[in-house]
Amino acid sequence: MASQSPILVEEKSGVRILTLNRPKQLNVLSFDMHIHTELTLALGQGRAFCAGGDVKPTVGNIVQGKWRLSADIFAEEYKLDYVTATYSKTQVSILNGIVMGGGAGLSVHGRFRIATENTVFAMPETALGLFPDVGASYFLSRLPGFFGEYVGLTGARLDGAEMLACGLATHFVPSTRLSALEADLCRVGGSNDPSFVSTILDAYTQHPHLKQQSAYHSLDVIDRCFSRRTIEEIISALEREATHETNDWILTTISALKKASPSSLKISLRSIREGRLQGVGQCLIREYRMVCHVMKGDLSNDFVEGCRAILVDKDRNPKWEPRRLEDMKDSMVDQYFERVEEEEGWEDLKFPPRNNLPAIAIAAKL
Repeated sequence: MASQSPILVEEKSGVRILTLNRPKQLNVLSFDMHIHTELTLALGQGRAFCAGGDVKPTVGNIVQGKWRLSADIFAEEYKLDYVTATYSKTQVSILNGIVMGGGAGLSVHGRFRIATENTVFAMPETALGLFPDVGASYFLSRLPGFFGEYVGLTGARLDGAEMLACGLATHFVPSTRLSALEADLCRVGGSNDPSFVSTILDAYTQHPHLKQQSAYHSLDVIDRCFSRRTIEEIISALEREATHETNDWILTTISALKKASPSSLKISLRSIREGRLQGVGQCLIREYRMVCHVMKGDLSNDFVEGCRAILVDKDRNPKWEPRRLEDMKDSMVDQYFERVEEEEGWEDLKFPPRNNLPAIAIAAKL
């Protein structure tokens, strides 16, 4: 009988193998999984590595007026992402399936990310009335050109080859070779020298060709459009491109932006832009402020409405408020980035001490 535990833990030769074990729920996150030894190998059962956090109970808390409980869940998740990003031990994540939202936070901050032909990556938060979080403003802002803005604002899905091309994945290994790769990694588990791990991964990795329809082939168009200062200007630039280039992805991109929450789009763009100049710790602290405002619902209820439309009723017809981009003023965007000062007992996100890290490694990530 298969184990009912949400996280399976196995140790082989000093390698701690963590397997997310909620395959029917696409391995949505639980928060008791962060255990490290010399080398950590993260996997997912079934057709997903991890499809993100379980948002239904989060929304339930908000509806019941218990938004602080949901904010606490995000705080624990962000602390987990920070530990992953700053941990001195080597982490290898096998992304053989769906990787979305919180699953990206759990893996992309680690040293090695292995994509396969089955990988599907996305940050779909703007369609849910949220924003790319879990430190996404850090890692998306560091993708080539303005590809991070494109991925974060549209929720575009990337395959394994695209993840490798843009740097979200460090290696690409065919799924048929994963068992052998895992066995070889376990043989060096007693060492935490990442060069040993890298040598093994290099022996297995391939360099797949991008599909002809991949948006990554149009990085020049993405840079021209998504480098614009505002969401309105981005959409206008895409519409101009669509008048003289017959490319389906442009129309799909415009459609995705027009369907997304206007408030989510605007705070997401600013978040990614600020992330370019911040370390991962600063990004997570800022994102926590933002998510507390989203959970509190004092500025907009788009997160509850987006989850209703996409995940609960599934009518895919959310009623956003404000409904139009032009009604989401800069002063409204500013409020998402402020401390929740009026809330008694609220404080900024605080991280656990990272005593096992060299000072220079900590400084590079803060």
